[in-house]
Amino acid sequence: MQFEYDIQGGDFSSAGKASSDIKKVLKQLNIDPQIIRRIAIALYEAEVNVVAHAYRGVMKVDLDAQKIKIVLEDEGPGIENIEKAMQEGFSTASDEVRQMGFGAGMGLPNIKRNTDEMLLTSVPGKGTRLELIVRLQTSDNRHQTL
Repeated sequence: MQFEYDIQGGDFSSAGKASSDIKKVLKQLNIDPQIIRRIAIALYEAEVNVVAHAYRGVMKVDLDAQKIKIVLEDEGPGIENIEKAMQEGFSTASDEVRQMGFGAGMGLPNIKRNTDEMLLTSVPGKGTRLELIVRLQTSDNRHQTL
């Protein structure tokens, strides 16, 4: 199964729509609730990052019996220092974004904590690419069937 969502920078009223849609699909497929929770957190954080920091972006989701793979690509200012951006509490969010309750500097660390694989690349002045993988396994390590 494949899904694709366009994400508009600055559109906080729509932030979370893509992650919510994917969460509904995973529930319908009877994926383990703990795995759904991890995926939903990572997707929401990633989606909000695009809304808060980029001009626009796209989220592509590829779901199979073993894993969910998410690729987010955005057009925006990019990330100057990825190592620093991965530190809890570090944020480049504007005051306006912070006043809305976002930009606490926990997005990327939360994404990493809730995924099995994360690859973050960025070109300052062009944009950012985030690749995430979460394996769809039950607690007894058997793969679920879709």
